[in-house]
Amino acid sequence: MAGNTVISDDEDEIGVEEEEIDEETYGDRTHDGDGDGDEDDEDDEEGQDEYEKDGFIVDDVDEEEGEEEENRADSDEERQKKKKRKKRDSERNYVLDEDDYELLQESNISVPRPKLESKKFKRLKKARRDVEEGTSGFSDEEEFDGNGIGGRTAEEKLKRSLFGDDDGQPLEDIAEEDEQAEEEDDVDIGEEDEMADFIVDEEEVDEHGAPVRRKKPKKSRQRPGILSSALQEAHEIFGDVEDLLRIRKLEVRDRYGETDKRSLEDQFDPSVLSEKYMTEKDDRIREIDIPERMQISEEGTGQPAIDDLNIELEREWIFNQLVGGVVPPLMNKRGSAAEDLNEVKSHIARFLELMHVQKLDIPFIAMYRKEEIFSLLQEPDEPEADIQNDPNWRPTLKWHKVLWTIHDLDKKWLLLQKRKSALQLYYNKRFEEESRRVYDETRLFLNQQLFESVSKSLKAADSERELDDVDSKFNLHFPPGEVVLDEGQFKRPKRKSQYSICSKAGLWEVANKFGYSSEQFGLQISLEKMRMDELEDAKETPEEMASNFTCAMFETSQAVLKGARHMAAVEISCEPCVRRHVRSIFMENAVVSTSPTSDGNVAIDSFHQFAGVKWLRDKPFTRFEDATWLLVQKAEEEKLLQVTIKLPEVVLDKLISDSNDYYLSDGVSRSAQLWNEQRKLILHDAFYNFLLPSMEKEGRSLLTARAKTWLLWEFGKLLWDKVSVAPFQRKENDVNTDEEAAPRVMACCWGPGKPATTFVMLDAAGEILDVLNAPSLSLNNQNANAQQHKRNDQQRVQKFMMDHQPHVVSLGAANLSCTRLKEDIYEIIFKMVEDNPRDVGHNMDNLNIFYGDESLPRLYENSRVSVDQLPSQEGIIRRAVALGRYLQNPLAMVATLCGPGREILSWKLHPFENFLTPDEKYGMVEQVMVDVTNQVGLDVNLASSHEWLFAPLQFISGLGPRKAASLQRSLVRSGAIFTRKDLLTHHGLGKKIFINAVGFLRVRRSGLTSSSTQFIDLLDDTRIHPEFYGLAQELAKDIYREDVNDDGNDDDDDMLEMAIEHVREKPQLLRAVDVNEYADQKNRLNRKETLNDIRLELIEGFQDRRRTYVEPSQDDEFYMISGETEETLSEGRIVQATVRRIQPQRAICVLESGLTGMLSKEDIADDWRDINDLSDKLHEGDIITCKIKSIQKNRYQVFLTCRESEMRNNRFQSHRGMDPYYHEERSTSHTEQEKARKEKELAKKHFKPRMIVHPRFQNITADEAVEFLSNKDPGESVIRPNVRGPSHLTLTLKICNGVYANKDIVEGGKEHKDITSLLRIGKTLKIGEDTFEDLDEVMDRYVDPLVAHLKAMLNYRKFRRGTKYEVDELLRIEKSENPIRIVYCFGISYEHPGTFILTYIRCSNPHHEYIGLYPKGFKFRKRMFEDIDRLVAYFQRHIDDPLDSAPSIRSVAAMVPMRSPATGGSSGFGGGWGGSAQDDRWRGDQSMDRDRTSRTAGRDEYRNGGGPEGHPSGAPRSYGSRGRLRERGSYGGNRGDR
Repeated sequence: MAGNTVISDDEDEIGVEEEEIDEETYGDRTHDGDGDGDEDDEDDEEGQDEYEKDGFIVDDVDEEEGEEEENRADSDEERQKKKKRKKRDSERNYVLDEDDYELLQESNISVPRPKLESKKFKRLKKARRDVEEGTSGFSDEEEFDGNGIGGRTAEEKLKRSLFGDDDGQPLEDIAEEDEQAEEEDDVDIGEEDEMADFIVDEEEVDEHGAPVRRKKPKKSRQRPGILSSALQEAHEIFGDVEDLLRIRKLEVRDRYGETDKRSLEDQFDPSVLSEKYMTEKDDRIREIDIPERMQISEEGTGQPAIDDLNIELEREWIFNQLVGGVVPPLMNKRGSAAEDLNEVKSHIARFLELMHVQKLDIPFIAMYRKEEIFSLLQEPDEPEADIQNDPNWRPTLKWHKVLWTIHDLDKKWLLLQKRKSALQLYYNKRFEEESRRVYDETRLFLNQQLFESVSKSLKAADSERELDDVDSKFNLHFPPGEVVLDEGQFKRPKRKSQYSICSKAGLWEVANKFGYSSEQFGLQISLEKMRMDELEDAKETPEEMASNFTCAMFETSQAVLKGARHMAAVEISCEPCVRRHVRSIFMENAVVSTSPTSDGNVAIDSFHQFAGVKWLRDKPFTRFEDATWLLVQKAEEEKLLQVTIKLPEVVLDKLISDSNDYYLSDGVSRSAQLWNEQRKLILHDAFYNFLLPSMEKEGRSLLTARAKTWLLWEFGKLLWDKVSVAPFQRKENDVNTDEEAAPRVMACCWGPGKPATTFVMLDAAGEILDVLNAPSLSLNNQNANAQQHKRNDQQRVQKFMMDHQPHVVSLGAANLSCTRLKEDIYEIIFKMVEDNPRDVGHNMDNLNIFYGDESLPRLYENSRVSVDQLPSQEGIIRRAVALGRYLQNPLAMVATLCGPGREILSWKLHPFENFLTPDEKYGMVEQVMVDVTNQVGLDVNLASSHEWLFAPLQFISGLGPRKAASLQRSLVRSGAIFTRKDLLTHHGLGKKIFINAVGFLRVRRSGLTSSSTQFIDLLDDTRIHPEFYGLAQELAKDIYREDVNDDGNDDDDDMLEMAIEHVREKPQLLRAVDVNEYADQKNRLNRKETLNDIRLELIEGFQDRRRTYVEPSQDDEFYMISGETEETLSEGRIVQATVRRIQPQRAICVLESGLTGMLSKEDIADDWRDINDLSDKLHEGDIITCKIKSIQKNRYQVFLTCRESEMRNNRFQSHRGMDPYYHEERSTSHTEQEKARKEKELAKKHFKPRMIVHPRFQNITADEAVEFLSNKDPGESVIRPNVRGPSHLTLTLKICNGVYANKDIVEGGKEHKDITSLLRIGKTLKIGEDTFEDLDEVMDRYVDPLVAHLKAMLNYRKFRRGTKYEVDELLRIEKSENPIRIVYCFGISYEHPGTFILTYIRCSNPHHEYIGLYPKGFKFRKRMFEDIDRLVAYFQRHIDDPLDSAPSIRSVAAMVPMRSPATGGSSGFGGGWGGSAQDDRWRGDQSMDRDRTSRTAGRDEYRNGGGPEGHPSGAPRSYGSRGRLRERGSYGGNRGDR
């Protein structure tokens, strides 16, 4: 038994390790990971032999392999095998009782005797198993210290990790105490005797000898670690788990040191670590003393080159980009003099140096290096501020667009250089490989020239487009298809281009003979090089020259020339200088035109999103300045618009003409003309097939990029307006400290009942003071009980307000119910003031209720950060808190949603923002938030006491989410700081980060320091950077001495502090200082802007530069409450309304948004005077379509009209400015398209699917049947629904390509109980006079014989394919060859599908007779023939019979409308198919038969009717002249595809 094993004291530690490790390794070795309950007894009986592996920690890989094996071992067979294996092992390692060992020893039999387990061993082993059974997911190492001493239980460990220790002691102290306690326990256990240990072991064994512990052994093999699902569960129970992650990380590092392979990645799901910024990459970013956003940027771009040459090159490039239109207003109002431009260039270079060399962030540069980049800070539209003469002037927030644009251009430049370097390395390698493969000296020389040209072009390229040009040229001549695998081996290219095929066939030599190379042509046309020597034409013609290069692939001279022309055209189209020249012309002159498709013509009305781009005519690229192109692109994707991009004809003609001038020779010989013809073909191919389509594609990309840039700035502008608003300020502010001046806010969110209307009281710091639910306050029920509940809620709200005395009420504008709620709250306030005038403070006298937009609070309500900050609160309470906090600090509230979840991106700010990607939007969000946050500053002591105020910290200069989170934890731990220097010495900021951030972090008496008496430097409560404290002290000292007439030189700290206090108490002294004069006196003109900033900060530190909060206007309130916008709700817009109440003279309706709609009697209809009672026309609950006449925003009402004349009237047009290039067109082609579309829709409308299951039946329309049969063989057929209703089917048969015949099948014996019965197939089916029981019989008795006769005719020796005219021509040829014979043949009647034409010529003119196709055979001259031979024999014998007996076409082929599913075919079979000749259903206009051969006959032959041409054809006499006049135009579409 396991209990008999004994372990000596000196083996305790290693024994535990060996036991635990070998259990794991043994399980892995035998693939036994499940450990079912049946095996528990064997687990404890394993002997010491198993535990041979040293070390305490099991290898991770082994554990994982064991886990995989356990998961696979699920079948019964595997379990049985494991049991047998386990049994063998237990027998081999069987452990005897202690008495047996003593007996064996007495008998001098030596048996290895395992050591007994001590109680300590048992407790440790059990503790381990308890941990393994738990679901905490912590690793094994949590339960033991390094010496194998047992720690806390699993439950205690979980509590300790999640909650921390109650006494707040360091983790190391706790660990020491645990070790001491365990050592005491070990002493006690060691003193016990073996019998006691034996008894304990016996208690743990059941009657079968199996241990009672480890009831869930499967989980014991679970790999330790915390997954995201477990973490999410812990998050929901305990709140934020970020501290848990941090503690675990410290524990792992402290316990196992840096050499241990296990890390947090093994403990937690990677997504959790990434979200909490706890990965190794995040650690590196935190530790490196470089601004965080700069590090992230350099990850993609690489380290920038900081030498003077590279900075100068980048400066020139950025300057050209700025002037070229990236920020068009930059140079508008600034002089274009050379010195001004040079100043801008020098400032750009300095900005780059400050960023890359000194690692300074943009906010720092903008605030503390103004003089060095001053020209980049001046906004062109910003008026010059008169600082000296305007005492009330104060700086405002400034969005540094130019600096951010240069920052973005810097990234593009670095990426460009990175790509250029990578391409150059690849080109060198690929050229060397190609040089080793080619042995032709001429080819090698050409390759060398090409490589040098490509390298030169690569060096000169200064945009991604130009790099693409260079790359395409290189890949053209050095294709990447063949890649060297081993020596002498190549990977076969997946796809060969036509160019490479021609090149390998040697046609490159022919291409070189056309004249100028593509590079020479490009240099000339782009005017980079003057006209070269005169082009000499070869003496031989192109075909003569090409004949020397024919081969198996290019067998003729024309094929060789065609291939060579293709090579030359492709080379021209890939030449960088050619593309650059064409690109410049195309982008400057290309125009865009749009026109609606048939669907777009219907869908796009005057209020549609695409209305402004429906008809654009020749709008130049350069005039697309906003997001118009994005709308055009979207409409094209939705197939509502057709978009055309082209060069104007004049520009295109000039481009082609110039190209001809530079590419063609001036020779006049025959040979020169032939060569020039080839060159013209080359240019035509290059421009029209390659260059212009490529430029159109590039043009689309350019327009998209330009539109998205504009849209991104617009998005940023809207966000700027949201976050640059100052907190709400009380009108009566008699308190000096800013903290107390902040308002107490009562936030209210309307609720329908579940949840109830909720009031939340926030203190001045945004923390919850109290919450009140008022479920009955918004009730409109007139019931006495409901009214009593409402009064009770009013009293509770009144007491709530009296207790907390709010300064302002913020009411969420959710819907129209909020207007009534606002009135209720005002009523409570009036009653409160009236009833308790003494108890109500003076702040309540002018208490205002403001509507607040709920869009941001709703995002906060549903975000994870709100659960972290307010874990025990309901959703509506979290929403109300966000509503109030936004009023107190808009910046912090918005920043709260800029965490890892990026919830801020769901805040809808611009109607077109869906065109932007999340990364693009967040880049702009970060830009705006960084600018605003750093100019506003952050009060670190106040934020240390109120977590939500820390949200903007990540946007402070130099910081980011990782560094900010680390700093926040440090600040919260310390509780407060008293000097900025502490950030460097006590809170882990590196020197560079400290320099970047410290000027924007405010240290003052707030939060926990508000009651402290410790000294705080006044300058730490200003935007003055510590590096300029000396300047500030000098300025204060000079003003102080001048004011008190003190000429002493005492510069000790007390005196300087006194001077600063003096000037702050007398701000008028600072306002009187002339900064320019003072800077001149002190010889500090290079710090003039900084001195002025210091002066302003000494007047008032961290003065709020945001614009003052303004309460929402009436329009703002209307759109917030209704949820509408100016685009969605305007006069003239068509809306749907639901009738709620009908009065004698009007109907009251409700719109979808909840707005009330008023519909007067005279607006009901044009004939409203004939309406006696509105209830006759309308009923409650009716949904009606109306047009908005007018809007009353103050009453939340709209006036509607339903009059047809008004609905048709277009006098209400969209208020958007019409594009000057908008020109509506009404063409006949669009009318025809619209007509065809309507007919198609009508056919679909009449189409009723049938409930029929048969292999030959399909639920398709006539057009779809034709499409289905189009690629089938003649004789194929399909049965489909008939448009005449559910009692008819249609059989569609393919006669030949382009000719399809339809036959009506009448169903009978239907039950008319319901629609389902009608849609089923009838009990009888009738075709003409024949009746069938089902579709199988139709196919067997009707279709199959019919198809057999059809194929017999099509395969007959005298059958000719083609139209009547074509068959006639064939017969004439045959007649001319055999003039004495009467020639004849059969053909298909395209006019009457299902019939054939017998055509014969006696003398000179063709004669025609029609033959009907029947299941029984062929019907000719009213006689039925079973096969064609009998018909021919009869015809030959009776060719001279009187013509009176010849049947008319009406009796042979049923006449049907000419319009059919086929192009020009008929929609019905001939009557010969079994239909009655007199059946009206098949009757048509007989005169529509157009005889192509009639033009050869004389008019008198038809008129007299007695000639040989009249009767044999069976055609009516009216064929004559009318058929002749229109025969050519009529048959083109009837032929189909033969």
